[in-house]
Amino acid sequence: MPRLTKLSPEKAAPEARRTLEGFLKERGNIPNMFRTVAHRGEILTTMTAHFNTVMAKGTVERKLKEMISVRVSHINLCKY
Repeated sequence: MPRLTKLSPEKAAPEARRTLEGFLKERGNIPNMFRTVAHRGEILTTMTAHFNTVMAKGTVERKLKEMISVRVSHINLCKY
């Protein structure tokens, strides 16, 4: 049983709500790790900035980066 719930945009504070709704609009879903971190809006903001920098910049295609992250999570039995 997780100690923290995964927030929906409706239950998040206004600052976090905007970020979660942005994920929903852009991706069609909200990754669980961001829904969990939404309890702390300031951490969600910096985490999102880091995530976007890692995923958007560089020479490796975003699709490959996403596939790698899913595979690494699977190997490590990480639900997030």
